Amino acid sequence: QVQLVESGGGLVQPGGSLRLSCAASGSIFSNNVMGWYRRSPGKQRELVAVITNGGNPNYADSVKGRFTISRDNAKNTVYLQMNSLKAEDTAVYYCWLGSIPTSYWGQGTQVTVSS
Repeated sequence: QVQLVESGGGLVQPGGSLRLSCAASGSIFSNNVMGWYRRSPGKQRELVAVITNGGNPNYADSVKGRFTISRDNAKNTVYLQMNSLKAEDTAVYYCWLGSIPTSYWGQGTQVTVSS
């Protein structure tokens, strides 16, 4: 079984920065994709950014140029550096790992952007 443990959420002012981390443990297939989704109040969960084990990232248009995803394969950990945060970035952020034969989700971490 695979477990994903997220950390780094919190309250930040508009224009500020936060860094999310997600550590995966368990039986992890080496060829996988890790990333982040988010769910804002009243909205469906949406992709924020994903990255392959080879280091190729993909971002939602809404976060391009502000967020950076990275990973440490030796630690099975994915990071999300969030800069220039906006109120509309407020959401619960979920770590995701796509592997074979299934995918896994973290429990979510709250990010609140407010003055």
